[in-house]
Amino acid sequence: MSAPERHALLSASSANRWLNCPPSARFAEHLPDRTSEAAEEGRLAHAMGELYLRKRYTMAIGPKKFSSELKKIKALPLYKPEMDRHIETYVDLIEQLTNGYPTLPYVAIEQEVDFSDYAPEGFGTADCIIIGSNGDMHIVDFKFGANPQNRVESEENPQMMLYALGAVSRYSMLYGIQRINMTICQPRLDNIATFSMEVEALRQWGESIKATAQLAWHGEGEFQEGPWCVFCKAKGQCSARAAAHTALEDFGFQSPHLMTPAEIGDALTRGNRLAAWLKDVDDYALTTCLDGQDIPGWKAVAGRSNRAFRDLDEAFAAARTAGVEEALLYERRPITLTALEKVMGPKPFEEAIGAYVIKPPGKPTLAPQSDKREPITRSTAQEDFKEETNHGQQ
Repeated sequence: MSAPERHALLSASSANRWLNCPPSARFAEHLPDRTSEAAEEGRLAHAMGELYLRKRYTMAIGPKKFSSELKKIKALPLYKPEMDRHIETYVDLIEQLTNGYPTLPYVAIEQEVDFSDYAPEGFGTADCIIIGSNGDMHIVDFKFGANPQNRVESEENPQMMLYALGAVSRYSMLYGIQRINMTICQPRLDNIATFSMEVEALRQWGESIKATAQLAWHGEGEFQEGPWCVFCKAKGQCSARAAAHTALEDFGFQSPHLMTPAEIGDALTRGNRLAAWLKDVDDYALTTCLDGQDIPGWKAVAGRSNRAFRDLDEAFAAARTAGVEEALLYERRPITLTALEKVMGPKPFEEAIGAYVIKPPGKPTLAPQSDKREPITRSTAQEDFKEETNHGQQ
């Protein structure tokens, strides 16, 4: 397993934030780290992926130790069987990439890379680096997030480009690297995307961020609110972010009665970010109250609770004693499609049940223009529904 994590002030994982809001690096430096269940699930998934890849590529772990380590991981409370499927997607991707090289490539797992030539004391850990004798290098970053709002794009992704700069610095003398391919693997969102560039273009980008990195290192520059705030430790307290969301007059509606489509689009964009900001403020305030500090006008209270049996078997035994028939204590209901697939396994399920499975079109929902899905209208949605219905009746 990997060594305990070290953190750089100008890390690759936080690059999108400090490149857009340079003073945030120092501003949030001494604020307490707070984790979440989603973050801990991600750590667990990374540990599983690392274990599988080390067994497959680095020969650093034998079968007995592998089984022992895997058993430990699966015994942890946050482990869920569905993780296996997503880890398999990640491991299969690495295998496909390595098999695509003309000769056996060099593979590094959880490799720390140094990009301090471009950002002071900058370093990060790349999930997987693959280098072939043909001068091609592949960097893969495994993301376990499932929130569509946190979908990670590969194109000009600063985290990946900093990893690439560090990897080029580490390996270029040995392998003569000419081209870098940077892939995001986010299996829970069916997101596997690659962005490629030549080494010279990558180095030019590295030179272009040096001035901003210096501002971030010294805690200088302008605070800027934006999507990069989502992973900032100060997101619930930042006054610059508050100012961006409380200046409602900035909407500047032109029509005195009805909003134009352009104004509606702008309001939706601002409103979504406003909702995210208010949620972050709420989370911070709750944590503060639970820590015994005062938020004037607010307090932490116990939320709504549902009744539950202390011991189901004993409760049902008492019910039978009281004259309730056994048949009335249980309901018979079919298991879900996903549960049946888990019972059978993906391949047997597809072979035996696949012909009976349909996927109706999803309910129409708004999405930003950057979303990869095709736009629909009322007519196309009705046509899709008709096609699915006809298919299901055949």
